[in-house]
Amino acid sequence: MNALQRFLDSDFIYSFKRNPVAMVSFGVVVLVVLAAVLAPWIAPHNPFDLASLNLLDSLKPPFFQTDGDPSFPLGTDDQGRDVLSGIMYGTRISLEVAILAIGFSLTVGISVGLIAGYVGGSVDAVLMRIVDVQLTFPAILVALLVDGVVRAVLPPSAQEALQLDVIVFAIGISRWPQFARTVRGSTMIERGRDYVMAARVIGISSPRIMATHILPNVLGPVLVIATLNLGLAVLDEATLSFLGVGLPPTEPSLGTLIRFGNDFLFSGEWWITIFPGATLAVMVLSINLLGDWLRDALNPRLR
Repeated sequence: MNALQRFLDSDFIYSFKRNPVAMVSFGVVVLVVLAAVLAPWIAPHNPFDLASLNLLDSLKPPFFQTDGDPSFPLGTDDQGRDVLSGIMYGTRISLEVAILAIGFSLTVGISVGLIAGYVGGSVDAVLMRIVDVQLTFPAILVALLVDGVVRAVLPPSAQEALQLDVIVFAIGISRWPQFARTVRGSTMIERGRDYVMAARVIGISSPRIMATHILPNVLGPVLVIATLNLGLAVLDEATLSFLGVGLPPTEPSLGTLIRFGNDFLFSGEWWITIFPGATLAVMVLSINLLGDWLRDALNPRLR
């Protein structure tokens, strides 16, 4: 209880309470996450239950328009699927892909950054040149390339089963260099500190020093980058799905919903793509604003 009280009285929470943009962004993110996680229980309909679909309900407008049906608050698509339910389930899939991809990027980036910064020398030079080469390419282009190569290597029978893993790997491998760069710079500073020198003197192994001594002291900037990259990973997944190389139609993410709705945008059924697109924009904007506040809150120079 004392630890909780100290946290609530900390400068971190004080900064959060003093920033209305951060509070609103946090509220939006929490609302979106809860809607995504609780989708199977609170969604008006199950868009994956083919037995419950009725083609007579197709292309119904939102409830506030003429001929709108209150049981489909945001309208339906060409298959009679509820758009609101599709958004809730699609957000769930998009967040799952983004979180797994950033987790993979964190693991690779932190490992490479710690080794490069702590060992130095030729190891550092080789690893950083790899980082430099990858940073010259846009992340979405790297993700497209990796996705295409992996799909070409995998047998057709395994592609659909591993499609989620492929998209997570493609997005994750495209974003690890930023984490590696940040961790490497912080590690180069920390390795000269007295506590690291003392750990070496008493015979603690280098992997243990990196994992238990240096790593906790370089996580601040990494947390900020992870928050900002989470929004970018959501956009990467939406972009890949919109281009038709993301998740299959049986697991529609926000990008897939936007791609399907785009076919009806100019025929009058605007709600099929506008509402998923607005959800994506609001979610990414809120995550980015939260990341901006987190960057300022964890910067000791701004305290």
